[in-house]
Parts: sequence; structure tokens; C-alpha cells
Amino acid sequence: MKKTLVIGASDNPSRYSYLAVQRLSSKGFPVYALGRHPGKINGIEIDTGTPSYPDVHTVTLYINPSNQKELYEYLTGLNPTRVIFNPGTENPDLAALLQSKGVETIAACTLVMLGTGQY
Repeated sequence: MKKTLVIGASDNPSRYSYLAVQRLSSKGFPVYALGRHPGKINGIEIDTGTPSYPDVHTVTLYINPSNQKELYEYLTGLNPTRVIFNPGTENPDLAALLQSKGVETIAACTLVMLGTGQY
């Protein structure tokens, strides 16, 4: 299964990042959650800072482009296979940087991809 890191995770059930962590987990995907504030989503710890995660296949972003700049080096250092830019997170500069490192970038909705079996 594709290990997934959700960046912008929140323990607020009305946030899409919360739903993404919940649905990824319920479908059996190993999931890491990274947010501004610590918390839990169905027993999954929300980490803060820039922790190291082994073998991340997919990063799915739930932070706006202005907050992504501080994570460019971190994201490339994770060496993911793909990064999903959810609606409102699209960032051509980051996408180009990731693509130059061989990372697939997708502008899509993680929740829709999960719901339609495209994940």
C-alpha cells in the first residue's frame, strides 16, 4: 500500500485534511499526518515540524502556496513518488521543482481519487 503523508492535517472534523486522513486510513493506506498543531485523527498522531518519514509514496497537500515555500526542501528530501495538489494548493513553482527531481505531480482532489478508485 502507498504510504501517504497528509500535510496540513487538522483534528477539526469539518476540514478536508481530516477527512483525507480518515478515509486513507479506513481504506488501509498507511498514513502520516503533519500539521501546525498536534492532535489525533482516529488514533493517528498529527506531528508538527519536519519529521522524517520512511518510504513516503504520496504527499497530499492541504496548505496554501504561501505556506508551502518553507517546505520546499523538506518535500524534496522526502523523495516521494508523487505529490497531490488538492484544490486551492496548486503551486506551479513547487510542481516544477518536484518534477525536476522526478516526482509526479497531480492537481486533483485526494477525496475524489479515493472515492473513484483512482488513488
